[in-house]
Amino acid sequence: MSQTTTSTPLAEYLEQASTNVNPGFVSYLANLQQVAAVNPPIARSIIQELEDQRNNLKLIASENFTSLATQATMGNLLTDKYAEGFPGSRFYAGCDNVDNLESEACSQACKLFGATHAYVQPHSGADANLIAFWAILQARVGVPNMAELGETNPAKLSREDWNKVRHAMGNQRMLGLDYYSGGHLTHGSPVNYSGKLYNPVFYGVDEKTGRVDMNQVAEVAEREQPKMIICGASAYARDWDYAKFREIADSIGAILLADISHPAGLIAAKLLIDPMPHCHVVTTTTHKTLRGPRGGVIMMGQDFPNPWGRKTMKGVVRPMSSILDSGVFPGMQGGPLEHVIAAKAVAFGEALKPSYREYCIQVVKNAQAMASAFVSRGYHLISGGTDNHLMLIDLRNKDITGKSAEIALGKAEITVNKNMVPFDTRSPFVTSGMRVGTPAVTTRGLVESDMEQLVAWMDEAIMNHEDESVLEKIGMEVKAKMSTFPLVS
Repeated sequence: MSQTTTSTPLAEYLEQASTNVNPGFVSYLANLQQVAAVNPPIARSIIQELEDQRNNLKLIASENFTSLATQATMGNLLTDKYAEGFPGSRFYAGCDNVDNLESEACSQACKLFGATHAYVQPHSGADANLIAFWAILQARVGVPNMAELGETNPAKLSREDWNKVRHAMGNQRMLGLDYYSGGHLTHGSPVNYSGKLYNPVFYGVDEKTGRVDMNQVAEVAEREQPKMIICGASAYARDWDYAKFREIADSIGAILLADISHPAGLIAAKLLIDPMPHCHVVTTTTHKTLRGPRGGVIMMGQDFPNPWGRKTMKGVVRPMSSILDSGVFPGMQGGPLEHVIAAKAVAFGEALKPSYREYCIQVVKNAQAMASAFVSRGYHLISGGTDNHLMLIDLRNKDITGKSAEIALGKAEITVNKNMVPFDTRSPFVTSGMRVGTPAVTTRGLVESDMEQLVAWMDEAIMNHEDESVLEKIGMEVKAKMSTFPLVS
């Protein structure tokens, strides 16, 4: 990529666009031109990613396309700013401006989700979960264990005593959806920090219905007495009975946390059950259906005094929001990414517009149309369909692994991800299924009538996964179709 005025993508775009110029895209290309002047290989990789996103079918349930406004907010001088602490109470001076934007992001999140408290500093949904887990267990387990040792400052504990506290913290039970049933890595998987640091136990789905087995949830909760129950998933196509989960949590004195990372946008649009009235804590990413930057949020529907009586230095019982905030700083994270937080505020503002709800309605319509098209072709969908934006497909009756399907579809310019299915006998690196979602293609402008064609292509690719000529033919057809749905122009 050269810096000549006649060969840059910016110059080419301005020449082609003529009078119909998109200022946002001009800004995007101008910034890219600056990158190219310093590191051409990086610029080329970004351009190639743009081309890939334009040309292929992005059907990964976790991915979406952000607006140019969101992207522009990500790439500016806010990345220079250190701001440990909270708005109005920072470790560094000179944070007045980022205090304002961070407060705005929190306010927008509360308005969007009907929350009374939001914390927008977590770098990701995984971080949001880690922070919430640690903060709650520190207040519930760590503090009373230090009190038994006659100390409130962990820095003053002996090594022996601190190891006692660490062991008590790390030996606590948490109850989450089994990874093989659609749960998330951060809900106790043994390969993740949550499974290594804590003592996780699991509930699963009914083998016949593919839906969460609430009787099993109640049984395991009563037997194991976890300190926390998590409802949420990364590959579960149905809505959640948050009220029943809360009933179970209250029966054993557990904190109920909802991880709504996947359906967050659909919940904000009031298309799915709202967890805020039922769950003590709600975490989410700001991407996926929410269509914002990659980041995390911790929220509460209603603040309340922490149930363990933890007090401030002045002897006042701390609200639960204060307990959670302490998990971010000094608990788990250093400096917040203020440019990302600003982009979160932009995305929240976009999601508060009526057009966003229309988008979410279309996401669900597309998912249901796609699910019906798969079922009509003999594919086994876990739970038989979908309530949200995704579907989990068991490929065993098609005599193909998830890995082989993912590779074949990739050659056909269709991006999905292999995924474990309930009671899977294959490894997570091979899998017996795949996960498919509609948020990104809906952002591109596709509707229900397009889903039949998409499934027809996927079926043809899977049935001919070893025939390179067929896969190439499908890829050309995909590119031709997606060229009529420009990502940006």
